[in-house]
Amino acid sequence: MHDLTGKVAFVTGAGSVGEGWGNGKAAAVLMARQGALVFGVDISAEALESTAALLAREGIADRWHSVVCDMTVDTQVESSVLECQRHFGQIDILVNNIGGSAPGDPVSMSEEVWHQQLDLNLTTAFLACKHVLPIMEQQFEATAHGGSIVNIGSIGSMSFQVGGRVSAGYAASKAGLEAFSRSTAIAYVLKGIRVNTVVPGVMYTPLVEHRLVGQLGAADAERLIAERHASVPMGRMGDAWDVAHAVLFLASDEAGYITATQIVVDGGMTAARPS
Repeated sequence: MHDLTGKVAFVTGAGSVGEGWGNGKAAAVLMARQGALVFGVDISAEALESTAALLAREGIADRWHSVVCDMTVDTQVESSVLECQRHFGQIDILVNNIGGSAPGDPVSMSEEVWHQQLDLNLTTAFLACKHVLPIMEQQFEATAHGGSIVNIGSIGSMSFQVGGRVSAGYAASKAGLEAFSRSTAIAYVLKGIRVNTVVPGVMYTPLVEHRLVGQLGAADAERLIAERHASVPMGRMGDAWDVAHAVLFLASDEAGYITATQIVVDGGMTAARPS
């Protein structure tokens, strides 16, 4: 099941902030374990080295290649995509995992932060698709095998605010990402390319301690984590592996009839919210 042998996956944000497993790192490692050749990009060389070390310990370092890339910069994205094609010969899977949230409503958020949120959460996926889609289309014309694109969204796109925290730029950009996914899916539906979105809920990744504790001004990190666990109907936050397994399914041939849709990975959170 979900055998990716012979496929090449281009994974953005393939490192992780600090120790532990981020969504991109888990997705990259899981796909390599399933046989894929994985080309990882991240803005941090140290984060990429951590992922590489994990794969080396598992004896599958030959399935990994990486470059440092700022996915908000078009020339760097183009160069990274061309390097992937040069090194591995093809691109069958694209995982757009770059993102992050900043608090603020339209009045309290600066215009600079607003644009940063759009660039980080939406433009990165646009640029990756701009340069990967022609490669996948050419592959489909030559071999009848196109590709699969998986974008990482958020329940924040549904105006779901955990603990009353407002992140207008994040919500708008992630909602835009889902619309972008559906539009792109239909544009390429006859070209052998599927585009879907994984929509995580409240997750326990290194970003909780690295970013959220500071953003929320939480003096007690353990209390914040406990509150986030308690906010989920299942009684616990999900983790990067929950996201990675959803990504793996959508990237695999078993999902070959699935496009222009979303898989929500949130422990029942959105279904349980007050209407």
